Amino acid sequence: MRILLTGANGYIGMRLLPVLVEAGHQVTCVVRDKNRFRPSEDLLEKVEIIEFDFLNPEFALRKFSKKEFDAAYYFIHSLGDTSTTLKEYEVRCAGTFVLVASLTKVKQIIYLSGISNDSELSKHLNARKSVKDVLINSDIPYTIFEAGVIVGSGSISFEIIRDLTEKLPLMIVPKWLNSKCQPIAIRNVINYLHLCLLNEKTYNRTFEIGGPDVLTYKQMLLEYAKVRGYKRYIVTMPVIFPGLSAHWINASTSANFTIAKQLVQSMKNDVVCKDFSIRDIIPQQLYTYEEAIKMAFARIEQNMVVSSWTDSASSSLTNLDVNQHIEVPTNGCYKDKKWIKIDCTKTEEVAARFFGIGGEHGWYYADTLWRIRGVLDKFMGGVGISRGRRSKTDIEAGDTIDFWRVILADKKHHRLLLYAEMKLPGEAWLEFSIVKIKNQCILKQTATFRPTGIMGRNYWYSMLPFHYFIFRNMLKRIAGVK
Repeated sequence: MRILLTGANGYIGMRLLPVLVEAGHQVTCVVRDKNRFRPSEDLLEKVEIIEFDFLNPEFALRKFSKKEFDAAYYFIHSLGDTSTTLKEYEVRCAGTFVLVASLTKVKQIIYLSGISNDSELSKHLNARKSVKDVLINSDIPYTIFEAGVIVGSGSISFEIIRDLTEKLPLMIVPKWLNSKCQPIAIRNVINYLHLCLLNEKTYNRTFEIGGPDVLTYKQMLLEYAKVRGYKRYIVTMPVIFPGLSAHWINASTSANFTIAKQLVQSMKNDVVCKDFSIRDIIPQQLYTYEEAIKMAFARIEQNMVVSSWTDSASSSLTNLDVNQHIEVPTNGCYKDKKWIKIDCTKTEEVAARFFGIGGEHGWYYADTLWRIRGVLDKFMGGVGISRGRRSKTDIEAGDTIDFWRVILADKKHHRLLLYAEMKLPGEAWLEFSIVKIKNQCILKQTATFRPTGIMGRNYWYSMLPFHYFIFRNMLKRIAGVK
């Protein structure tokens, strides 16, 4: 099937793309800037990319006149525009999308929006509803999904919940936290978006999608805290001040003020499903809010295609290389990234060094400090550093290296990924890889730490001086630089 995927570098697009490719579809990705579109190398080889801005319909004929698609996904929207231009922006983009869909003889358009069944909608939800109206009036068969909070690492709403809960033991919050929501796991959303393709039972219909739980935003914060092992206290104010709430979210989370303001306005509305017909058309296991949080915090944050593979015994795994879709978490994490140029003729030699790390080979720099860390870990009830390695040269996923566990040992792509099993106020990963950029070979070393609460953040900052010297010099030794 020939698929047009707009917003391919967005949160939903990046998770749906590998699922579509693995299913054997021919996918054309539309992005505004190719330089910001960075899927795995394996995916790039299997998709076509078109650079196009849907605010400029005058260029549509030039870009799409010779194309034909069976279905087109519309994932373009903006939280960043001001409320005065948001609706105009959304309607203009949607109109251009309909023009492109008509030019390319699309048989089905698929759109993901927010639940908008309340009587009085925020400006943000009202703008989304205007997009819905444009698509419905296009005379092209449409399938529209409306969701509340999507639970998955990287979702704006979920990251705000994460930031607030992990940073603030005590929260004095406005009354919009008593509004109700029906959160849904990202995996369930992707399944709906994928399985509706050319499914005529979904044509010309709008479906509300949500998980099995209906919770207030306050309950969602407290449930998140429970899953992560925090004790949090929330006091609700009797009044609501949208501007003040937006400033509070802006100061406490990674969301900027404009995004925070749009979300706060939307949170005044209950976003609860009133129609459940999609469950009969596309049946699937709906994950609870607690289960969705736990999946978001899996040790390795896998792309949706990996999740779908593990759920399907019939998957052939022929289209994509699974190893390239194993990713270290990004959101809510601290990272120490270092890199160094190496001689391309010595790639195998350098890779052999990091594949041989630990055990009798040591850690190439400050071995005494590594041993002290192992002793301290053992004292605190951890595994210590005495486990060593199974083999001096051979290495594979599941092996132990001192107080690390091997998650990935990909010698073909020169990538080693380790997960820390020492006692920590959080989770840690250490990754080594060699990449080729144009005619240069780069050795990359990335230490990632996902803190648990305030103690975890303090631990990261206290270790920065040690990281600076140890990781910098370790990288040089592995690269063969004296």
